[in-house]
Amino acid sequence: MKIGIVGLPNVGKSTLFNALTKAGAQSANYPFCTIEPNVGIVKIHDPRVDFLAGHYNPKSLIHATIEFVDIAGLVKGASKGEGLGNRFLGKIREVDAIVHVVRAFNNADIVHVDGGVNPTGDIDTINLELELADLEAKPGSPKLMHKPVIYCVNGDKLPECLNDKTAVLIDAKLEEELSQITDDTERKELMSMYGLKQSGLEVLARKAYDTVGLISFFTAGEKEVRAWTIKNGTKAPGAAGVIHTDFERGFIRAEVCSYDDFVACGSLLKAKEQGKVRAEGKDYIVKDGDIILFRFNV
Repeated sequence: MKIGIVGLPNVGKSTLFNALTKAGAQSANYPFCTIEPNVGIVKIHDPRVDFLAGHYNPKSLIHATIEFVDIAGLVKGASKGEGLGNRFLGKIREVDAIVHVVRAFNNADIVHVDGGVNPTGDIDTINLELELADLEAKPGSPKLMHKPVIYCVNGDKLPECLNDKTAVLIDAKLEEELSQITDDTERKELMSMYGLKQSGLEVLARKAYDTVGLISFFTAGEKEVRAWTIKNGTKAPGAAGVIHTDFERGFIRAEVCSYDDFVACGSLLKAKEQGKVRAEGKDYIVKDGDIILFRFNV
């Protein structure tokens, strides 16, 4: 799944993306990493994965991830080709959801493209360009205004216009600073100073994951603990296919234990003894937090 980051120039979008591509570097497994200059893969913080890893002590630990695409700043007239508008709007059509970065901070050294900080006006500018682009799009093109939107407010207070919207408050400069700290203890101390239990990037990544309707199921053992990403509503064979196409092609059944039952019982063996491990067939819809062993034959 791809999440596009959009916004006017000088709203902190590049600072946010720089943080996205650097944060988590202290982790050996799926850090925030860049696979090309404008794409970053972000680990989804999930304490359930950490719990399973603590139980199994696996050789490999892999979290779910989500992909962020940095799309250069839009300006008024983008739908008419101002700036490099058509090119950037085309990139937005390729993503599954939009993170709209909104400036809510004052800094005389950072010029606002329209002369002054005005979150409501900025949001209206971007939305108008997306609406106009939709009107001029070729038949069958994905509608920009139909894509889920998460507003990422760069400042210390949410604007009133976003009270009923999906929004995350973030300090992009602080997030960039946090992303550059490699010592985990030092990083946590700085977060504590600002009253943060999670970094804003972790909150944003989780929000994006949920907004596009994604869930995680787990495979767990001494060799590997891993979170796999699927769309909510996926049936067992489709989930098996995320691991390997042979798993889907030769699907026999899924042996399923919910994460909550695993925790309550203390182990998979005890969960089996208490009848909490179920054999599910092809019509089973996988639920968030399912721990699954797939049986297949090809």
